[in-house]
Amino acid sequence: MAKLLEGKPLAEKIKEEIKAQIQALGIKPVLASVLVGENAGAEAYVKSQSKAAENLGIVYQFHKLDAATTEVALIEFIKKLNSDKNVNGIIIQMPLPAQIDYKKISQFISAEKDVEGMHPANIGKIVFGKAKILPCTPAAVMELLNSTGVDLYGKEVVIVGHSEIVGKPLALLLLEKFATVTVAHIGTSKAGKLEEHIKKAEVLIVAVGKAGLIKGDLVKEGAIVIDVGINRVDGKIVGDVEFEAAEKKASYITPVPGGVGPLTVTMLMRNLVEAAKLQK
Repeated sequence: MAKLLEGKPLAEKIKEEIKAQIQALGIKPVLASVLVGENAGAEAYVKSQSKAAENLGIVYQFHKLDAATTEVALIEFIKKLNSDKNVNGIIIQMPLPAQIDYKKISQFISAEKDVEGMHPANIGKIVFGKAKILPCTPAAVMELLNSTGVDLYGKEVVIVGHSEIVGKPLALLLLEKFATVTVAHIGTSKAGKLEEHIKKAEVLIVAVGKAGLIKGDLVKEGAIVIDVGINRVDGKIVGDVEFEAAEKKASYITPVPGGVGPLTVTMLMRNLVEAAKLQK
């Protein structure tokens, strides 16, 4: 039976480190959060960010823009935040209205204020192992893996999902640890090769957003399973992996909810403090 990799205890430990770093900075870092339009999920995320910031002594500036805001107008608003010396970090809440391309506007956030770690300059630093600001979910996954004490050197790691915000940057972070990394995606599945990759994974990370995509009996005996997926099924939150069956075979497994999620906001706050240090 697998040990549970719970995010909350780890997040609490990291929060104490963040508080100490803020004290050493001598200022209250300021995080500017921008929400365009109405979205219940984004608003819930804003509340959790605001609460985390308050508990850490971080100033949370919330800016709500009209749903009809144009891409040009949002870019101009971002530029104002970039030039505001009191603002240390900027986050654009997702999803954005259809008229705005996140990939485009994310490039206008100053790399030094990019607390999500998605600016091309910050992604590029991951390639060279020089990144100080990491994408939040991949950073959370790495913290969970580090907490197991398992050496990733040479381990067969399979990531299912190749998104810009999780799969791709996570693969780079794992390569820094000299893991042998396979990134599987819809092409792998259509080629009928997904199962064979999952069966050989000593570390399996799934970030697709499809409930029960990975059958638990496919998990390799003793594998570490990190389930990033969050899906609502019959009023319950479940992951991408069949938890009960996978738990019987894995050595470590993240619960959903309660695994990666609690750490993600903490990584955002850690990035903000790192950004404030860079600016100072």
